Amino acid sequence: MSSTPAPQPVRRGTVVLVVLLAAQFMFALDFSIVTVALPAIGADLGMGPGELTWIVTLFALSAAGLMLLMGRVGDYYGRKKLFLGGMALLTLGSLVGGLAQSAEVVYVARVMQGVATAITTPSALALLTTSFPEGPARNRALGLNGALLSLGFAIGSVLGGVLTELFGWRFTFFINVPVGLAVLAVAPFVIRNSSEPTRQRLDVPGALTLSGTLLSLVLGLTWAGEHGWTDPTTLGLLAGAALLAAAFWVVETRSPHPLAAVAILRRRSVALGNLAGLATFSMESGKVFLLTIYLQQVLGASALQTGVAFTVLGAGAFTGGMVAPRVLNRVGARSTLVVGLTTQALAAVALLALGQGFVAGYALILVATAIGGFGHVLVIVSYTVAVTSGLPDEEQGLATGLTAMTQQVAFTLGTPVLAAVAIAAGVSATASAQENLAGVQTGLGVSAVVLLVVSGLVAVFYRTPRPVGPTGADAAVPAVVGQQEQEPVR
Repeated sequence: MSSTPAPQPVRRGTVVLVVLLAAQFMFALDFSIVTVALPAIGADLGMGPGELTWIVTLFALSAAGLMLLMGRVGDYYGRKKLFLGGMALLTLGSLVGGLAQSAEVVYVARVMQGVATAITTPSALALLTTSFPEGPARNRALGLNGALLSLGFAIGSVLGGVLTELFGWRFTFFINVPVGLAVLAVAPFVIRNSSEPTRQRLDVPGALTLSGTLLSLVLGLTWAGEHGWTDPTTLGLLAGAALLAAAFWVVETRSPHPLAAVAILRRRSVALGNLAGLATFSMESGKVFLLTIYLQQVLGASALQTGVAFTVLGAGAFTGGMVAPRVLNRVGARSTLVVGLTTQALAAVALLALGQGFVAGYALILVATAIGGFGHVLVIVSYTVAVTSGLPDEEQGLATGLTAMTQQVAFTLGTPVLAAVAIAAGVSATASAQENLAGVQTGLGVSAVVLLVVSGLVAVFYRTPRPVGPTGADAAVPAVVGQQEQEPVR
């Protein structure tokens, strides 16, 4: 009597992968879909430009300020429970936002969505990384994750415009409700906790100082974008962030149960991996902002033409997510980070050739953003692998919390920094097309330099940690994504 392996683990593993990736895609979509609808929200609810910026800022503040704390809570008290709670909060917040009749209710909804992002993102990513052992299986899963994240951002900008145009801005909130309910209906039956909750006492002083650091930093960057980098409030908030960061480091070195173990933060793979993530996310989001200015204020493109121009970025990013696991398996995380960052930088350099001709400029954006998006996702996948490799399962929530926090801070950092550079170089609402073009080119040049510098730092100083092998039941699940081999140690 033959013993044929039952296909159940493969089917269950596929469902787990689909559920977790659907949740990640949902959060990526949510980040950009509402942004496109801001003018319509303002017109309907009587909100001015300054009030509208808080719809984005409150989301970023809530998400970035709580991300690492929630990752650690998942380690201690159970990631599955936290994941489900966050999905429920996101669904409820989306419903509240869609039904809002005032600016205050929209603000509450965005805070709910930001907190839900902080709760769910690190837990979902930790559940994903701990479901697959280090090597090709995990790399394939993270490649799909990175591809869908970038595709979600790209689709969100187009879908937001379509939904707003056809059905009204409220559907940019409502679209999350059926997806969230579907995930909540399936997830409890297919997701298992990836490690036993330890029920350790939370590091409250560390949580307060870290959240204060991030909140002060994000608020300071947002304030700088509105009022300038020399404004006293900007300087006070950024100085406060620096002081709170120093206090956090001191607290963590003395805490018996630190929120972020200093030994982990000192690992080159964690530090340089997060630096690469910070660079790729911040420069990509800033580049999209600069190209939006170029398309609309230099070429005179419509909002729809602008949205379409960025769809190829999503296509390039999706391709990068499909290719990244193979590159990782062949050359390792360090080389993949260097290739991705350099590719993204070269795409920014190519965009320096932008001129005032519509056809030539539009065509160059289509090609360069596709190439840049490809490199961008190579970095996303490899930096997630870098930060989570060589760590036991009980530390994955901390590691994925760091990656998610880096992502949120980078999104808030990139646009104000590159916008400030572009404004200093001539960009303004009343500037001529040539002046706006010069400012955009300056910002793109700075973006390229930052990416190349970080690429050089990774090439020189990064060391790949030895991976932790699969144990127990976890070793049986990843058959859905590929054969299990170890990443080369460098």
